[in-house]
Amino acid sequence: MDWTHYRFRSLWSLPAPPAVVYAVLERPEDYPCWWPQVRSVTRLDADTGVITVRSVLPYDMTFTARQSRRDPGAGVLEVTLSGDIEGWARWTVTAEGSGTLACYDQEVDVRKTLLRRLAVPGRPVFRVNHRLMMRSGRRGLLRRLQAV
Repeated sequence: MDWTHYRFRSLWSLPAPPAVVYAVLERPEDYPCWWPQVRSVTRLDADTGVITVRSVLPYDMTFTARQSRRDPGAGVLEVTLSGDIEGWARWTVTAEGSGTLACYDQEVDVRKTLLRRLAVPGRPVFRVNHRLMMRSGRRGLLRRLQAV
């Protein structure tokens, strides 16, 4: 087992139409406004940005995200990631009853030296850290959608 390889999936049920949710998610430069753990997003060009995140644990992760798929019709936003983590992340937005199901999938290898050194003993804590970040993101997105 590669202790520095992670797969995550988060499912968010949201009380807004898929097009509205997609419109918010396709603007990563606004994530810091509603997702506290996304500390900064700096656009490099139309398809690329540098993102810094920090959840409960006292470390930042900085990585470059490059758009690899943007398909509003299918509700898909996908990026490749490089830097402290390498891999990909994808939002898939679909109708669910009168609202939306936003599915976040991520598959990454950790490259940050400290996290690689702590890979075995820290793995359960890193997974909880990610889960807390995603929970907070959902709450922030719910507030953002109420304001739209």
